[in-house]
Amino acid sequence: MYSREAVEMIKNISETFKVLLVTGPRQVGKTTLLLSLKPENMEYVTLDDEVLRNQANEDPKLFLEEHKAPLLIDEVQYAPRLFSYIKMNVDKEDKNGLYWLTGSQQFHLMNNVSESLAGRVGIVSLNSFSYSEIVQNKNKKLFDPNNLLPAKKIDVNDIFSIIFKGGMPKLYIEEKLSRDAYFQGYIDTYITRDVRSLSEIGDELAFRKFMVSVASRTGEQLNYSALATDAGVSVPTASKWMSILVSAGLVYLLEPYMSSELKRITHMPKIVFMDTGLAAYLAGWESAKDLQLSSNAGHFLETYIVSEIIKSYNANGIRPNISYYRDKDKNEIDLIFYKNNTLYPFKIKKTALPTKEMIKNFNKLIDTKKKIGTGGIICFYDNLTRIDENNYIIPVSSVINSGE
Repeated sequence: MYSREAVEMIKNISETFKVLLVTGPRQVGKTTLLLSLKPENMEYVTLDDEVLRNQANEDPKLFLEEHKAPLLIDEVQYAPRLFSYIKMNVDKEDKNGLYWLTGSQQFHLMNNVSESLAGRVGIVSLNSFSYSEIVQNKNKKLFDPNNLLPAKKIDVNDIFSIIFKGGMPKLYIEEKLSRDAYFQGYIDTYITRDVRSLSEIGDELAFRKFMVSVASRTGEQLNYSALATDAGVSVPTASKWMSILVSAGLVYLLEPYMSSELKRITHMPKIVFMDTGLAAYLAGWESAKDLQLSSNAGHFLETYIVSEIIKSYNANGIRPNISYYRDKDKNEIDLIFYKNNTLYPFKIKKTALPTKEMIKNFNKLIDTKKKIGTGGIICFYDNLTRIDENNYIIPVSSVINSGE
């Protein structure tokens, strides 16, 4: 079994909160992980089972009496009435780790959680495998601009092979499984089981076209008009559908850095498809080499780097304060960390020969009146090295696999 970064955070939450909730897209390993960690006396039930789902919805009190804590409930979003009864049960007990829950539809799920279990629940967002989980680097360190670490070089061809394949656990556990067959089934399952249950979706074919359009634009600024045109729907519909992909954990919207001191800056977020393999499949790429040599390679690499950072921070229970910069003149900084009133700017480039010219836009942040911290160019150069007094050339490996 593949070891996951989130193990320690899950154990900590179970020891300190009465309820643990693990959210994330379908098939990223939520259930497998919790089953491997649950105490022997904890019962497991899944609301994918129609009989149990109906009982949990129709008589949640009886359901929880028949399935007593400690209890692991899988796909809990299917029975929203359970939450208020779980609250009543945990309020009677002076114990932690009473209920472990998993859920895939985060928008509806989180609304119910915030209403019923505030202060009683600890939440972990689980994503598909990160690079360090794939190679089983158990000493992985979070990427920290204040503490850049060297790491063993990763070949550009290997990176694009993983970008193309993605991080869905089943593709690594079942090595003979066809990538294309897997993703086709994944999309069919997602649409028929999750999307169809949401009233915002009327035309499944149009929604598939919308997903293809979003995946094809990963790493680019969000343009609702273009997405709507591709799918043949209205702009308001495209906006609603994007919120569904975000709430499902399939897409992350990287917000632009906003400051009253900065003029002519963009206000649109950037699309980050959280599993690049799924994005590459939807966008129609037939091989890693085709993608690597394409004009979209830079956008996919940028998506991959940002998603890897988000995955690791999520696994450690941290929401990274990250953004990007772009102005009306198309000057851009791909990634900005904001910590302790300090901005840390980064450029992400598919090159092994970085130049100082690539960081010229970092000066655009001077007008913010904030301290500008360590930054640099994340690229395929072999070694971590300075490019000037404040900035580094940073190998991709130092971001996704440091601490090896």
